[in-house]
Amino acid sequence: MAVFTPIELSDISDWISSNFEIGRAVDIRGIHGGIENSNFFLDTEKGGKKQEYVLTLFERLSAEQLPYYLELMRHLANKGIPVPKPLENKQGQILFTLKGKPAAIVSKLPGISRLVPAVKHCALVGENLAKMHLASSDFKHAQENLRSLSWWKKTVPQVLSHLSDEQKELLTTELATQEQFFASAAYALLPQGASHCDLFRDNVLFDPQSASDHSQDRLGGFFDFYFAGTDKWLFDLAVTANDWCLADNKKDLDPAHLQALIDAYQSVRPLTSEEQSSWPLMMRAAALRFWISRLWDFYLPRDAQMLTPHDPRHFENILLSRKAI
Repeated sequence: MAVFTPIELSDISDWISSNFEIGRAVDIRGIHGGIENSNFFLDTEKGGKKQEYVLTLFERLSAEQLPYYLELMRHLANKGIPVPKPLENKQGQILFTLKGKPAAIVSKLPGISRLVPAVKHCALVGENLAKMHLASSDFKHAQENLRSLSWWKKTVPQVLSHLSDEQKELLTTELATQEQFFASAAYALLPQGASHCDLFRDNVLFDPQSASDHSQDRLGGFFDFYFAGTDKWLFDLAVTANDWCLADNKKDLDPAHLQALIDAYQSVRPLTSEEQSSWPLMMRAAALRFWISRLWDFYLPRDAQMLTPHDPRHFENILLSRKAI
């Protein structure tokens, strides 16, 4: 959520007033963090009441790809899943053009991120991730996860020259292992559907019910669906576990956090026998996906205001840890 395309209030005031029923724009602020799109908090005022939204300009995704993500959010929101709901303009459209880029406005969720989650937070995430998966079962649109195996195979050659011999060996051998896994009969049997594919701690909000007792937090919602795709639900769970359930050393799994996440997920959607047996390899697949993307962002960066690429070594260490299990 860096800012690649700056926007001032004067750039959108007339556009908001003439195209939407949300009053007049009174403030816009760039959002720090992330590396894919230009994101802004947008405040409007109508009838003396202030309303808060998130405006996104899409820097990589095309106008042809975007309806999947926006319709998925609308589908989930209409089913009661706490996710941002796309805002329609006066013509009923949810995808627009602003400054020559595809753009969308969505509702702003309540709450704050818990970047140091407790067991309670892991349980809430697991439970609601399973509810999200089930709610997406009848989602009529399909679009592949654009950061899955085909993208890994294309991207790895672009980053190899920046790596040590040891890192090259790890990256290429794990990619070969995952190619075999993805081609297996067991993988084909895994349940799939619309998946978030990026449910990190900074993409979840909790609504505090007490200033001092975080165990009273309620889930505010999941957001940033712009890596979503039709994928194995087990992959979505593995991505989530690899970020939410880390031990203090930031690479191994914390048993209590992991158990809370998995138990809460299975209380809503029990894992199949094929999913249970595929779990170790899927955890490695989830680690590999983010190691590759962080290598790509780190060594092949783009210019952006407020852009801070993540350290690729984090997921290299997680992959090594998952391979050692």
